[in-house]
Amino acid sequence: MLHFVESTGGQVGGVVAALVAVVALVAAGYGISRLVRLAPAARDLRPFLSGGEPGEHAVSRYHVRWYAVTMLFLAFDMEMVFMYPWTLVVAEIGTAAVVEMFLFLTLLFAGVWYAWREGALRWT
Repeated sequence: MLHFVESTGGQVGGVVAALVAVVALVAAGYGISRLVRLAPAARDLRPFLSGGEPGEHAVSRYHVRWYAVTMLFLAFDMEMVFMYPWTLVVAEIGTAAVVEMFLFLTLLFAGVWYAWREGALRWT
């Protein structure tokens, strides 16, 4: 056991030094943030909106139906991420690449059909 402690002494010292450095960086970050924070009076002022009062709070929530639209957008955006490189290699790979892409598009279409069937795309 003593031999193990002696052989890892340098490694333990490095770990302790890294831990001290991380703690010092975190403490420096907290110290700097306290130095540059806004005064309490500046936080309580109303936002300036071209001289008018704002109609709603700055962090008001979006309606839940926008999340479904966002997910559909991301799904089709990922489709394009996969289709652009596919267009470069489809001629080299051949029929297998075409079959794989049509399977991928079928799965994507199934997701859109499910969202449509469940009413996720209805706005009323």
